[in-house]
Amino acid sequence: MRVLVLNAGSSSLKLSLVDDDDRVLADREFEVAEGRLDETQLGTAIRDMEGIEAIGHRVVHGGPRYRASVRIDADVIRYLITITDLAPLHLPAALAGIAAARELLPRIPAVACLDTAFHSRMPAPASTYAIPDEWRERHGIRRYGFHGFSHAYAARRAAEMMQRPPRNLRVVTCHLGSGASLAAVHGGRSVDTTMGFTPLEGLVMATRSGTVDPGALLYLQRHAAVSESELNEALDRKGGLMALAGTADMREILKRIADGDERAELAFDVYIHRLRALIAGMAAAMNGLDVLVFTGGVGENASPVRGAAVAGLRFLGVEIGPTLEASLSGDYDISGPGASVPTLVIKSREDIEVAREVRRVLSTPPATASVRG
Repeated sequence: MRVLVLNAGSSSLKLSLVDDDDRVLADREFEVAEGRLDETQLGTAIRDMEGIEAIGHRVVHGGPRYRASVRIDADVIRYLITITDLAPLHLPAALAGIAAARELLPRIPAVACLDTAFHSRMPAPASTYAIPDEWRERHGIRRYGFHGFSHAYAARRAAEMMQRPPRNLRVVTCHLGSGASLAAVHGGRSVDTTMGFTPLEGLVMATRSGTVDPGALLYLQRHAAVSESELNEALDRKGGLMALAGTADMREILKRIADGDERAELAFDVYIHRLRALIAGMAAAMNGLDVLVFTGGVGENASPVRGAAVAGLRFLGVEIGPTLEASLSGDYDISGPGASVPTLVIKSREDIEVAREVRRVLSTPPATASVRG
């Protein structure tokens, strides 16, 4: 089955055509502005991709209703519209991609492939907030986790590279990009992750703050009259590296550090402090670590980030070798000679994992496809 994968983000749309053997036959990427797609450009790209038999849309959040990927119909679309506040940077873009594909390929079956699905079977201690029952049960407040396809692919690929079955591996996967999260993957299953109810929790990111004491936010509302919309803008779009360094681009931050920029140095140090602490936390969730993986734009390309993170984690047995500063492409073991736990750099291939999910869902009877965990 040839699957067209649409990965619609807040600033870009990625298209891939993936065959049964997980080969990417064609791919394209477009910039988008505020979730608005150029349907003419999209239509041309899709027509150039021959033999499309199914469509997979990467959708960031499934909300309380969908704990697994689901065939797209009008009811699914209506529900996703109601939960756009849970991922305001990404859900509107995904919905725009779904609408455009339905217009261009109305007879091709389509699946909403949910980033939250990979984490949906996390154990209760990892997914539960210590808040009133009513909030958790009535409003579905729990830790959902995100970047599921990236974490799933990275953990599976790590097992291949280690030539070990996934069931025997404890992997910490570090998806570091504009958005960033970690996952503890034990036996191929997510048992903990750093993002929570929304993609705001956890690591410092490009424009997202990561974890902030909720008491501080209540204080700002009470004493500085900060509105809900101001909080949302500050935490989602003006926080993170942008707030600390004035730029969301890690490459620019590293250049500024070389020039002695103190704001850039602070931003980097805060980023690394949180990253190290949470990597250790993910290892603790599995009672140990067998392999550490870096993936995503920053994880794959920013060797100073990898080096600084691992330098503070030698007690876990990780150490990076001389390839740290090398220009890498593809998947590599960058472990040092003294490492007891390998460190890998794995190119993120969410499209391959989405295509696998599409094939799984479309091979499942419709009555059960949306409830499988």
